[in-house]
Amino acid sequence: MSENRGNRKSMGGRRGGPMRGMGRPVEKAKDFKGSLKRLLGYLKPHRINLIVVLIFAILSTTFSIAAPKISSKAMNKLQNAYMARKMLSEMAKGQNKAIDQMNSKMGDVQKEAVDKIIDKMADGQKTATNKITKSMGDAQDKAVNEIYKNMAIQVYQGVNTGQKTAVDKITNQMAAAQKTMVTKIQKQMKQAEQLAAAQKAAQAKQKGKQTAQQATQQSAQTTQQTTKKAAKTTTQPDAKTQAVIQKLMKLPMIDSTSNRTKRVQITLQFIDILQAMPSNGQVDKASLTTLKELLNIPMLDQTQAGNSKVTVIKEFMSVAKKLPGGSATQSSMSLDTAEMDEVYSRIAKMTDFTAKTSSTNSNMNTKAEKAVKKLLKLPSINKIKDSEEKKKTLSKLIDIFKDMPDMSSSSDTSSSGSKINKSDLNTIKDLLKISDINSIKDSKKKTAAAIKLVDIFGEMPKIDNGSSKDSSDTMDTKQLKSVKELLGLPMLNSITDTNQKAKVTSKMLDIFRDMPDTDDISKGSKSKNKIDTKSIKSIQEFIALPKLDKLTDANKRADVCKKILDLGSKLTKSMDNAPTNPKDNVNLTDDQMNSVITAIRDTNGKYDFRYIGNIVIVLIGMYVISALFNLTMGLVMSGVSQKTVRDLRREVDEKLARLPLKYFDMHSHGDILSRVTNDVDTISTTLQQSLTQIITSVITIIGYIIMMVTISPTLTLIVIATLPLYIIVTAAIAKKSQKFFAAQQKEMGLISGHVEEMYTGHKIVKAFGHEKESIEEFEAINKRLKSAGWKAQFVSGIMFPLMNFISNLGYVGISIVGGIWITKSLLGLGDILAFIQYSRSFTMPITQTANISNVIQSTVACAERVFQILDEEEEIADSSDAVVLENPKGEVTFEHVDFRYMEEVPLIENMNLDVKQGHTIAIVGPTGAGKTTLVNLLMRFYEINAGKIAIDGVNINDIKRSELRKMFGMVLQDTWLYNGSIKDNIAYGKEGATMEDIVRAAKAAHADHFIRTLPEGYDTILNEEGTNISQGQKQLLTIARAILADPTILILDEATSSVDTRTEVLIQKAMANLMKGRTSFVIAHRLSTIRDAELILVMKNGTIIEMGNHKELLNQGGFYADLYNSQFTGADLENDAV
Repeated sequence: MSENRGNRKSMGGRRGGPMRGMGRPVEKAKDFKGSLKRLLGYLKPHRINLIVVLIFAILSTTFSIAAPKISSKAMNKLQNAYMARKMLSEMAKGQNKAIDQMNSKMGDVQKEAVDKIIDKMADGQKTATNKITKSMGDAQDKAVNEIYKNMAIQVYQGVNTGQKTAVDKITNQMAAAQKTMVTKIQKQMKQAEQLAAAQKAAQAKQKGKQTAQQATQQSAQTTQQTTKKAAKTTTQPDAKTQAVIQKLMKLPMIDSTSNRTKRVQITLQFIDILQAMPSNGQVDKASLTTLKELLNIPMLDQTQAGNSKVTVIKEFMSVAKKLPGGSATQSSMSLDTAEMDEVYSRIAKMTDFTAKTSSTNSNMNTKAEKAVKKLLKLPSINKIKDSEEKKKTLSKLIDIFKDMPDMSSSSDTSSSGSKINKSDLNTIKDLLKISDINSIKDSKKKTAAAIKLVDIFGEMPKIDNGSSKDSSDTMDTKQLKSVKELLGLPMLNSITDTNQKAKVTSKMLDIFRDMPDTDDISKGSKSKNKIDTKSIKSIQEFIALPKLDKLTDANKRADVCKKILDLGSKLTKSMDNAPTNPKDNVNLTDDQMNSVITAIRDTNGKYDFRYIGNIVIVLIGMYVISALFNLTMGLVMSGVSQKTVRDLRREVDEKLARLPLKYFDMHSHGDILSRVTNDVDTISTTLQQSLTQIITSVITIIGYIIMMVTISPTLTLIVIATLPLYIIVTAAIAKKSQKFFAAQQKEMGLISGHVEEMYTGHKIVKAFGHEKESIEEFEAINKRLKSAGWKAQFVSGIMFPLMNFISNLGYVGISIVGGIWITKSLLGLGDILAFIQYSRSFTMPITQTANISNVIQSTVACAERVFQILDEEEEIADSSDAVVLENPKGEVTFEHVDFRYMEEVPLIENMNLDVKQGHTIAIVGPTGAGKTTLVNLLMRFYEINAGKIAIDGVNINDIKRSELRKMFGMVLQDTWLYNGSIKDNIAYGKEGATMEDIVRAAKAAHADHFIRTLPEGYDTILNEEGTNISQGQKQLLTIARAILADPTILILDEATSSVDTRTEVLIQKAMANLMKGRTSFVIAHRLSTIRDAELILVMKNGTIIEMGNHKELLNQGGFYADLYNSQFTGADLENDAV
C-alpha cells in the first residue's frame, strides 16, 4: 500500500496540470531552452496559422488598446461642447450685463459730466468775466497810461522841437538882420553919417517888442528900412544911437558860431541892441521882448530834473502862445487843466522821451478823439467795487475800445496779455450779456446757456492776464466742440430704446475722447465715474461687439468671446468701478479660457451627436471586429493546439508501444499516466490559452505605454514608477508563499493517499478495529493541511490588496497631477479618463505575463517529462532479415541465459532449459525469484544480457517481435477487461472473430452459461472496473479470449488464485481445454494446480534450483517439497507463503 500511496501522491501532485496563480510552486524544466525549442518545433507545421493568430492578436489587442483613446475623443468632444456651451451662455449673460452696466454707468457719467461741465462753464463764465473785467480794466489803465504817456512824449518832443526850431529860427533871422544892419551901417558910415545909421538901428530896436518869430521875420525888413532911411537921410545920429551902433558893430556875428548856446547869447545881445536903438516904428519892442523871453528859457533837452523840465515846458508854452501861430506843440487834441496836469505829472516822472508815439495819435479823427476823451473821462474799472457798476463801466469801455485808435507805442509788443483785438470785443460783450449760469434754475435753460458759453468761449481771445498757461479754465477748439456736442446729447438714462441708447453711448464715448478732464474743476476729485482715454476706447470696442446670443458662426463667436475677455480685463485694470467682467461668470484660468475658446471654434457650443455617434459606431465596430478576431484566433489556436497535442499524443502512444516492459516496471503507472494525460493536457491548455495571452499581454503592455506616453509622458512616469513596487511585492510574497504552497501540496498528497487507503481497505480497518487510529491520523494530516493551506492562502491573499494599494497610490498621483493639468487645460477630461483606464489596466497584462511565465515554465517542465518518454530507449528493432515462423510447434530452449534489471544486481544467471512441444511447465518460487521475469524474457519484453532463447530452434531475436508475441496467449492473475461488451472483450483475442467463434470459445471456457444468464447476454457492457461481474467470471472471460486467440504457447499466471472452489473447478476445466496440445508456462502459487505438469521449475533469486515433475521434486525433499508440505500441513504462512 505504501508503494501505491506514493504513486497516488505523485499523481495527485500533478493533477490538473501546473499550479496556476502567483506564489504557487512552479515545476521547472532541467533543460528549459532545449525543451522549449523542441516544443516550439511541434508548432512549425502550423506556422501559417500561428502568423494568422499573431496578426489577429495584434489587431484585436490594438483595437482594445485604441478604444479608450478613441472614446476619450468623444469625452473630450462632449467636455468641449459642454464647456463651450456653458461659456457662451455665461459670456452672453456677462456681455449683456456688462453692456447694461456700461449704459447705466455712461448715463451716470453723462449726468455727472454735464453737471460738471455746467459747473465748469459757470465757473468759467465767472472766471472769464473776472478775467475779462480785470483784463479790460488793465487794458483801460494801460490805454489811459499809454495815452498820457504819448501825450507827455508828444508835449515834450513838441516843446523840445518847437523850442529848438524857434531858437534856431530866431537866431537865424536875427543873424540875417544883424548881418544886414551891419552891412548897411557900414555902407552908411561910408556913404552917410554915422548918426543916421544909429537912428535907424534905434528904430529897429523899437520894433523888437514883437514876437520873436515876427521879430525874426521883420528883422530884415526893419534893417532894410532903417538902412534905406539912413541912406536917405543925411542926418547924423545922436550920441546914444551912435553908442548902440558901436555896440552892434562890436557884437560878434551870430553866424560866426554854430553853437546854439553862443548863438542864443549873441542873439540876446543883438536883441538888446535892437531894443536900445531909438524906435522908428518899424521894430516891435514887445515882440523883441517875447523873443528875448523865449531865448532866455533853458533848452528843454538840457534840463535834468523832471520838475525843471515841466517848468521849461510850461514857460515855453506860455511864451509860445505870444508868438505868432499861438502853439509850439504838435498835439491836435485839446486837454483840460486836469488832463494837462496829468501830462505834466507824467513828464516829471519820465526820463526817456525818445520813444516813438503812434502815428495815429496826431492824426485821430473826431470819433477816435472822442473815444479817447471818453476813455480819459471814464473811471478806472479796477477801482470800482460795485460789480454792477463795474459791469456797466466795462460795457462802456468795450464801446470806447471799438472807436479808439491803437494807442500802443511802437516799443510795445503785440503779445501783451492785456491787449484785446477789436474783433474780440463783440464776443466779450456777448459773454457779459449771458446771465450767471448758477442763478439759472431751469436745467434746459442752464444747458442752453452753457452751450452759448461754449460758443462764446470758442470765439473768445486767450486772456491770460499773467495766469498760468495750463489754466484749467481754458479749452481748445476741439474740446469746446466736444463739450457742446455732449451738452447737445439727450440724457442717456431717459432713453428707453436700446438701439438709440447704444448710438448715444457710442457718440458720448467719441466725445469723451476730446473732452477735458472735468475732474480738474475740483482738485483732488476722485469721481467713481471717471473714465480715462484707454477705458473709453475699450468701452467703445466692447459695445461695438456683436451680441453673442445673436451670432451663429463658431469662429465669430469665439472671436467675440476672446474680445470680451480681453476688453473685460482691460476695463478691470484701467477703470475704477468698472462693469462686471464677464470672465468672472465662468471662473476659469487663462489657459482654460484659451482652451474653451478653441472648443467654441470646434463645437460652437453644440453637442455633436453625429460625431459621438460615429465614435460609438467605430468603437462598436472595433469591439465587434476584435471579438471576431478573438473568436477566429481562438478557433485557429484551438485547432493548432489540438492538432499539435494530437500529434504529440499519437507520438507518445506510439512510443509507449515501442518501449520495453522494463520501462513500465521502472516507472509507476501513475507517473506514466500523468505524463500522457495531465502533462499533455497542460501543454494543450498553454498552447491554446497562454500562447495567445502572452502575445496579447506583451502587445498590451507596449500599446498601453505608447498610449499613455502620447497622452502624458509625465503621468506615464508616475505609472512606471510603481512597477518596481509591484515587482518587489510580488517577488517577496511569491517567495514567501511558495514554501507554504509546497507544504500544502505535500499534505494534500498525504491526505489523498490516506483517504484512498481507507476507502480501498475499509473492510480491513473495520475488521481489525482501527477506525480510531485512522481518524486520528486523518485529523493530524488534515490539521497540518489546514495550517499550511491557511498560511499559503493568507500570504498569497495579501498580494492583491497590496497590489491594489500600490495601484491606488499611482491612481492618486495621476488624479492629483491630472486634475491640476485639467484646470490648466493641459489635458482634457477624456484624456485623463483614458489615462486612468490605461493605468488601472496596465498591471493586469504585467500580472498575466508573470503568471504566464510561471505557466510556461511548468508547461515546459511538462513537455520535458513528455519528451523524456519520447527519448526513452525503445525495444531493439527487428532486424531486416527477421523471420516469421510458419506453423510454430512451441518448442522452447534457454541456453546459458543471463539477465539483470540493474547492471550491478544480477537476477538470472546461466539458465538452461529445454521445453518440448505440448508440455506444461510450472514455475514456482518465492516473490522476487524471477518467475515473471522468465516469462517476460520469453516474450521478449526484456532483452537478455547473454545467452540465447529459441523457439522451434529459432532465436527469438531473429523472429519479428509482433509475430513472436502472436504465438503467446496469456491468462493472468489480475484480469484485464476494457470498457465494452462481453463479446468485444472475448473477440479482443482474435481479429475478425465471428459470433460463432466467440460463443464456441465461451463454451470451451465454461463461460457461456453465466453469460446467457445476464440480462443482455453477450451484449452486456462491462464497466471500467468490471464490477458488474465476479472475479471468477472475469477470469473465465479472459480464458475464453485466450481460447479464441488459439496461441501456440500459453502463459498462465495463477489464474485461480482469487476464486471460490466451484468457480475454480470451472476455471480448471476451462484451462484444461485451453492447455490441451499447447506448450504452457504456468506460474503457480497454489501447488495443487500444477501437480500434473510435465516439468516443474523451482526458482529462487533468479536461478532454477530444482527441476522435475511433482513426484520427483517431492522425493527430492528440497525446497519444493517443503513448500508443498507447508501448504497442506498448515505451516506458518509468513515463512513459507509465496
